[in-house]
Amino acid sequence: MTYTGKIGIITQARATSTRLPAKVLLTAAGRSYLEHHVERLAATGLPVIVATTTNVDDDPIVILTEKLGLPVFRGSEEDVLSRFAGAATQYGLDGVVRVTSDCPLIDAEVVATGVDRWRAEGDESLYLSNCLERTYPRGMDYEVFSTARLLEADAKATLQADREHVTSYLHQNRPGDIRLQNVAWSGGNGSQYRLCLDTEDDRQLLTALYEEHDAGTLHCADLVRILTEHPELTALNAHIEQKKLGE
Repeated sequence: MTYTGKIGIITQARATSTRLPAKVLLTAAGRSYLEHHVERLAATGLPVIVATTTNVDDDPIVILTEKLGLPVFRGSEEDVLSRFAGAATQYGLDGVVRVTSDCPLIDAEVVATGVDRWRAEGDESLYLSNCLERTYPRGMDYEVFSTARLLEADAKATLQADREHVTSYLHQNRPGDIRLQNVAWSGGNGSQYRLCLDTEDDRQLLTALYEEHDAGTLHCADLVRILTEHPELTALNAHIEQKKLGE
């Protein structure tokens, strides 16, 4: 039975990131990375909500989000799980697509395909993601789950790591009847590539892609092809280690 509830995308954004402060407000090709990010997501046809914090440092994110005509939610800086629960509740979502704003090149078709698959399952207990087993490049990550399960996690999760990482309680503790499903990339394996924005080296790669290869118009497969053909680009951030859960 196809799921018919209201699904929206919630993306988390803050200016106080430690490795690259205010990273989503930095620019490439004349626009902020946050603008690139939400424009890509808008192409899914789903509502996009920016969930930021009550920290005054995030006022510029709120101003930019409102300028773009998008809804915004402000919540806890450290308790990101409660921030997502609050955003989903305030905007009346039945299902949530979780993404992060440090993914400016996230592919709308990749996300939409995952949402369609989740809808088709018609199961509010399904947690679906393309990064349980990574085949997509970093920067294409999404998770889809029901607001009911999100609120359950918000009510029950007690570990700081679970509060900070939003969905770890769902896919690691698997409360109740929750069911996990991974979506693999049909294009092969691009897991060795980083298309996310977390360090200065990531920024250098993304800037090169935007300004030399018109990356804003490209899909995931196109971006992987460019990285494969240009190892000098891949080398810019190949040494970066992704933060682990709890760090």
